[in-house]
Amino acid sequence: MNGLLALAGSGEYLPVMEDVDRYLLASLSLNGRKPRVVCLPTAAGREGDASVNRWSDMGVAHFEKLDADVKALRILDRESADDPQWESALETADLIYFSGGDPGYLYETMHGSRAWSAAMRAWERGAIYAGCSAGAMILARRIPRLRLAQTQTGFAVIPAEFIIPHFDAIPVMFKPFVFALRRQLREGERIIGVDEETALVGRLGGEWRVMGRGSVHLFTKKGEQVYLSGQILTLD
Repeated sequence: MNGLLALAGSGEYLPVMEDVDRYLLASLSLNGRKPRVVCLPTAAGREGDASVNRWSDMGVAHFEKLDADVKALRILDRESADDPQWESALETADLIYFSGGDPGYLYETMHGSRAWSAAMRAWERGAIYAGCSAGAMILARRIPRLRLAQTQTGFAVIPAEFIIPHFDAIPVMFKPFVFALRRQLREGERIIGVDEETALVGRLGGEWRVMGRGSVHLFTKKGEQVYLSGQILTLD
């Protein structure tokens, strides 16, 4: 990926994240035209029409408020992810936003699909990837399945074993599992924890900035580092 990446812990399409999304849109060089934004409610694909429509409507309203040309694509399962009708919108997008839901389902739906390939082509030419919760988690090497205390493969885009959103709001019942994930880390591996209403924004091979109300937590075999909003870090 050549474009910016935004990993949000929660708050997609809400006023609390407006500053983050304005920053993302302002980073684009578009010669005066409106940015083209695509919202993907895919991670909520098994939650029914009410949930899918809610995420889609929220995304469109949010980015229209930010003066973008925005559409929500109804990519909800593997069949629709392989439907060629969506390829043009994805390939020509300036910002592709995956909202939250089930990260395992999102990965399984997108992995190897025509939609994911089209999105990759957009990112390679400089489009922005924004993912909240499940949309952020799939970019790590592995995805935790907290309810089953298991893990599964991720896209391995970000140099991290796991990306854990909602980090400051993890229920007590799941904290032992998160602690177990930390103990699994080997030399050179890391876990990224992103607080709610917070985003880690940056570029592969470059600097990353913490944005929003909370913090980003970096865990390695040697310990933990906490980065507050406005601070810069690297993920070498």
